[in-house]
Amino acid sequence: MLLKVIIYAYLRNLYSSRKIEQALSENIHFMWLSGQNKPDHNTINDFRGKRLKGHLKKIFNQVVLLLVDQGAINLKDLYVDGTKIEANANRYTFVWGKSIGKNKTRIQQQLQELWSYVEKVYKEEQHIPNTPDFEAIDAEKVAATIDQINEALKGKDVDKKVKQKLTYAKKNWPSNLNKYGEQEAILKGRNSYCKTDPDATFMRMKEDHMQNGQLKPAYNFQASTNNQYITNYQLAQTTADTTTLKDFVDNTIESYQQIPHSITADAGYGSEENYTHLEQKGIDAFVKYNYFHKEQKRKSRSENPYHPNNLYYNKEKDCYYCPMGQEMQSIGSYTKQTKNGFTQTIHGYQAKNCNGCPLRGSCHKAKGNRIIERNYNLQRLKQKARTLLTSEEGIKKRKQRPWDVEAVFGNIKHNMNFKRFLLRGMDKVTTEIGLIAMAHNLKKFSLTI
Repeated sequence: MLLKVIIYAYLRNLYSSRKIEQALSENIHFMWLSGQNKPDHNTINDFRGKRLKGHLKKIFNQVVLLLVDQGAINLKDLYVDGTKIEANANRYTFVWGKSIGKNKTRIQQQLQELWSYVEKVYKEEQHIPNTPDFEAIDAEKVAATIDQINEALKGKDVDKKVKQKLTYAKKNWPSNLNKYGEQEAILKGRNSYCKTDPDATFMRMKEDHMQNGQLKPAYNFQASTNNQYITNYQLAQTTADTTTLKDFVDNTIESYQQIPHSITADAGYGSEENYTHLEQKGIDAFVKYNYFHKEQKRKSRSENPYHPNNLYYNKEKDCYYCPMGQEMQSIGSYTKQTKNGFTQTIHGYQAKNCNGCPLRGSCHKAKGNRIIERNYNLQRLKQKARTLLTSEEGIKKRKQRPWDVEAVFGNIKHNMNFKRFLLRGMDKVTTEIGLIAMAHNLKKFSLTI
């Protein structure tokens, strides 16, 4: 009964538990759904925030499968995009990961300065205390280092400012480092979080009422659609869409026990890791990459003859030729990892002699002979994506993507007037966005009957 009441409330753009409680006493539709029961706002909020946790996604998936049976949608061709929705959190109670790093570095530097003072005091003596370890900065080691410095300066004529700094350090630095450790555990690799909702990350919002590009605590709402129905949803704590696609695709496959035939997305998802993952799953990736549109223009192809993409490659000799016809021989390869742990292989090529070359100023401005780097796997995947995107089917999907998935976000934010979460915490806001997604699907289907 409560589930029916809440979903109907979301269909009517009622999101506040107090307004739903009021509607149960005044609105005949709500009275009929509840069977004249009148749960208070605490009961409604408890059911929505706690009881539905971990269960709503299964119900949502069942509704999607019913829509498939009705012929309204299919799960073969999906359109993926993301939008940011503001969290129910204070905009000015933030913690920044970079700030924590700077503070820890500052403590380390000041400890080294204090030890330099100790060495200065003992300069004329033969015995100098053992140098402490400044590399590992944690509360226990910093406290031990401060004690060691105090012990070394015991009985010495110490500068008043140094005494004050040591007193302040002993009182504050260990506790501050414990606090920084707790904050880093909450961050989990993110750049920021909000104190009133630690799961929310500060993001730059398009819907900015102050029109000053202010960062606000928010969640990145990822959705896949078909025929303007939401087929799957997920919330991410990262500002960029690139790192969300892999988990989103796996979640979609797990939810419906079937693999989509194709996924269409904008350039925000175009990365080697995402292309590789979709290829391994056997999914056609109609996913743009950076500079895709620029490549389609005729001018851009001959715009920069010095770009590595425009240099001739000799596959037999494994070398490139610079614009002057000089060989650029292979200097080996190396691997690097992305933030997600994906391994990329980069091949390097270097020209033999760039001294005196009349094209050097235009070709490159680095010191020494020019070096170019090539990622052959990414080049192959981009070529594959380019072939798909420029095909007749690809052009059709590229045209359909904006009005398919972006129209859904427009409906949620403007027609349903849902621009800010009411609940806090990843689990609760996931339930809340699930209710919004279900309400969107049911409302759209009711209009087509």
